[in-house]
Amino acid sequence: MRKAGVLQAEVEILVPFFDVDSMEVVWHGHYVKYLEVARCALLDRLDHNYTQMRAAGYAWPIIDLQLRYIRGAQFGQRIVVRADLIEWQNRLKINYLICDAVSGERLTRASTVQVAVDIASREMQLASPKVFVAAVEQALA
Repeated sequence: MRKAGVLQAEVEILVPFFDVDSMEVVWHGHYVKYLEVARCALLDRLDHNYTQMRAAGYAWPIIDLQLRYIRGAQFGQRIVVRADLIEWQNRLKINYLICDAVSGERLTRASTVQVAVDIASREMQLASPKVFVAAVEQALA
């Protein structure tokens, strides 16, 4: 099991019908959407979400996405998506775990890496902006 992050957020999702494929399991591409829901919850916990990132002058595109599917989620299944903050000084790395809400069975694990990009110049930053680092430090205090 991966090391827990310094800050976590969990969301519960009821798998909707329109997310399943003809094999009656969640189509693999929809897991990225579930990660986004958990990531937004984590950023809200930091009090520095995408709206605040943009207001500070930075975009945070995902530059790396890793997914490992263990067991497919199904229509009507309640799943819990946990996002763990792993790195924030030079990049934003988040690990995820998707589990069945009832049994706790592990279904999928994932990670994303995002970097700050100055919106005005479109230049990638080699370190996370001070405003973001300060938000993380405040949330951890």
